[in-house]
Amino acid sequence: TPLSAVADAFEDLSSLVKAEGLDCDLDLKSFCDACSLVSILFGCLGIAFKFAELEYVSKVTDLASASENFRTLNRVLEFDSLNDTVRTPKSLSRNLRRVRQGLDLIRALFQNFLSSDDCYLKDAASTAYAKTCAPYHTWAVRTAVYAGMYALPTRDQLLLKLKETNESAEREMIRYINASLPVIEYIDGLYSKRNISLDW
Repeated sequence: TPLSAVADAFEDLSSLVKAEGLDCDLDLKSFCDACSLVSILFGCLGIAFKFAELEYVSKVTDLASASENFRTLNRVLEFDSLNDTVRTPKSLSRNLRRVRQGLDLIRALFQNFLSSDDCYLKDAASTAYAKTCAPYHTWAVRTAVYAGMYALPTRDQLLLKLKETNESAEREMIRYINASLPVIEYIDGLYSKRNISLDW
């Protein structure tokens, strides 16, 4: 299923990161391959997350295109740090930051999904968005997102789109939550060790 494929991919990345910590030189193509699987999950959420899907997919595509020149995530940050382009629009480091926020959004959404029996996803999705992405989006984008929350699929509709049962979805979502967190923390660490703040 799409969910199990995502969980498998991130468990592979997570095992590398856990083994080597910040010394890990995570392969950019492998990272992008795993991230591209997550875009399917955005697609299952419908119109509310269409903006996130489009932005996320374009950023992953840009990073994947650059993977031949920049073999690892570390090299992306090194290049932009040296050229003072970390926060420049469309820079690879900025794209990486946005992809990381997308991964965190899905992680938070899954956590909220599992901690509630509500048949509607509005609260789970709104809370996840407010925590992970809203602080970095413009008022116009935030307004559009919250307006679209009413068009989210129900839990049952989402499970159907994901080809999962309640039990299998819980298992795979927990796998993704546990595997994505070390990867997200690793990405944050690449910025922090270069004294780049994370509040953008």
